[in-house]
Amino acid sequence: MKEKESVKDSDQGVSREPKRRRRAKGRERRVYPSWILAAGLIIGLFLLETIFRVFTTGNMITPGLFIGLVFTGSLALILYGLVGGLDKRVRSWIMGLLFGLIWIFYAGQMVYYEIFDTFTTTYSIRHGGQAAEFWRDGLSGMSRTALPIILMLIVAVLLTVLVKKSGPKEKFSKKMMLLFVIGGLILHMGGVGIVNIYDNGENSPHNLYHNVHYPRQSVDNLGFYTFMRLDIYRYITDWSPSFAGELPTYDEEEITAEDPPEKVSPSTGRSEEPTDEDVEYTAPVVEYNVLDIDFEQLIEEETREEIIEMHEYFRRRPPSQKNSYTGKYEGYNLIVLTAEGFSHLALHPEVTPTLYKMVHEGYHFVNFYTPIWGVSTLDGEYVANTGLIPKSGVWSFRESSRNEMPFVFGNQMSALGYRTNAYHNHYYRYYDRHLSHPNMGYDYKGIGNGLQITSAWPRSDLEMMEASIPEYIDDQPFHAYYMTVSGHLQYNFSGNAMALKNRGVVEDLPYSTAARAYLATQVELDRAMEFLLETLEEKGIGENTLIVLSSDHYPYGLEHDEIEELEGAAVDRNFELYRNALIMYAPGMEGKTFDAPASSLDIMPTVSNMMGLDFDSRLFMGQDLMAPRDPLVIFQNRSFITDKGRFNASTGEFFLKEGVEVTPDYRETVSNRISAKFHFSARILDNDYYSIIMDSLE
Repeated sequence: MKEKESVKDSDQGVSREPKRRRRAKGRERRVYPSWILAAGLIIGLFLLETIFRVFTTGNMITPGLFIGLVFTGSLALILYGLVGGLDKRVRSWIMGLLFGLIWIFYAGQMVYYEIFDTFTTTYSIRHGGQAAEFWRDGLSGMSRTALPIILMLIVAVLLTVLVKKSGPKEKFSKKMMLLFVIGGLILHMGGVGIVNIYDNGENSPHNLYHNVHYPRQSVDNLGFYTFMRLDIYRYITDWSPSFAGELPTYDEEEITAEDPPEKVSPSTGRSEEPTDEDVEYTAPVVEYNVLDIDFEQLIEEETREEIIEMHEYFRRRPPSQKNSYTGKYEGYNLIVLTAEGFSHLALHPEVTPTLYKMVHEGYHFVNFYTPIWGVSTLDGEYVANTGLIPKSGVWSFRESSRNEMPFVFGNQMSALGYRTNAYHNHYYRYYDRHLSHPNMGYDYKGIGNGLQITSAWPRSDLEMMEASIPEYIDDQPFHAYYMTVSGHLQYNFSGNAMALKNRGVVEDLPYSTAARAYLATQVELDRAMEFLLETLEEKGIGENTLIVLSSDHYPYGLEHDEIEELEGAAVDRNFELYRNALIMYAPGMEGKTFDAPASSLDIMPTVSNMMGLDFDSRLFMGQDLMAPRDPLVIFQNRSFITDKGRFNASTGEFFLKEGVEVTPDYRETVSNRISAKFHFSARILDNDYYSIIMDSLE
């Protein structure tokens, strides 16, 4: 009876085999060709690149879109070929782990970009363990980038499932492995060939791939994966950018002045006002801020081609003229501040009256800019304190701690018998300032090595002033340097102690919560400056003290629409986003307004001239703002502003100022000079160049 039933079931085409086993066999039969899986990997990695691009720079129609596809395709083929020789189960685990790590890396960079408006580098990751202190900012950044992070996670999971469910069960043959790896290498060489098709322009794929290191433009024009691959290679090999152009030449007639040249005293080097006895005076004696450097002899005695090139470059550069401001504040006490997130947006006659007064009653630079650099706060501090452009990809200030830095204020002033102190109201080792700042000639204190103030995040600038000023105020002449922190993001009233502390001052302002919170953080800086001025007045030394304050960067903790809200107008992202305020103020001084373009790169040579210091203006990348000059503001992406026009390096457009005429090669000439400034700034850092100069002067 059972036998009949079995036959009957067989005749009816019914299998007694369990359904689960039948489904497993079906899955085993669905084995896709290896090339289909490889294509899936290429598409998946390209999707990660595309999502990352959309939610960071937002620039889609760039060469990097296609170049990124080629190089990620190369990566997919090589990875698949290398793991193909493993058992399918092991292969699936390894590829799943790789996709997880790739997702973490993309997501981490996206959060970093959301917070700091730039991408981190291998160097910063290697040295940036202290960044864990900013976990609140990280959580905030993650919440704002949740959508793209989830989308990228979905892609990573799908890729893992694809590897696990598809592809041959057996190991690849050596021939098959070699085929995939060779295919990936050929695709990689094709990508390099595509890169080399482009010219050597400022941000061309060719220049970014071979000669320079600029993270944001590299992501745009090469793709994120290619940028990070190059960054890792450059970190391991201690790579430095190269200069592909010719050494710039300079025509003395190109240097113009807002005012006519001043009469300069041959004996003192200072400019003097003409007297009645000087009626027939027609040819002023002009002196320059230079040291007695014999570049010709240095070139003759040098054997290293790189150093010879540096000597030749600095020999060619025109020095700045001494002028009516030369030595005007010689012998004064000097207080210099780099203020976290400070901006002209924070200037308000009622909310920040002290800052407002100092800007408008001092030397008022109405076209001043604070460009952002690769390591936003530290690089902004480096520029203002050295007059050099940071080397991209490293912490330039940290690297400078191994070099001789004779022209920074701390070393200059201590050599003149000044007491020199520096303070930072955050952890004293952060960004390794405990290495860089003593090397600048300071007795340096921060949280953890002598500065005692109330624990909070961020900490109080006012309390830092109250704790530090008594240490030097009675020991004149003195020079004090401050890196503040009260203006730090995030700008809200729940996690920012300074915003909460000063909430009542901004509560009724007609702005969004973030905008009001930002202003509240700047109230703390304003109160710190109020306390400083009051103390100087009480000691009777206010009129003998010069105060210089600039920002490390614009307040990128605000969204762009919030910046426009405070500005009261649309803000251009390539130029005006970086417009800022500079304070040069001494109580009782006669103020003056300056219209010419200027930037934080110009602070060092300007103040060095005003303080009557011995320095060589050719060795700074900025300019003395008081001297006859060709105004130049340089941005990290090689855009620039001059008194003749603006060049947007991202679009390649040059906007000539109305009514101005320039030579046909003007834009290219300025760009070449800017490239040289980037290159030789990095070379100064790499070669401890100042020590070579100082040795020659002994």
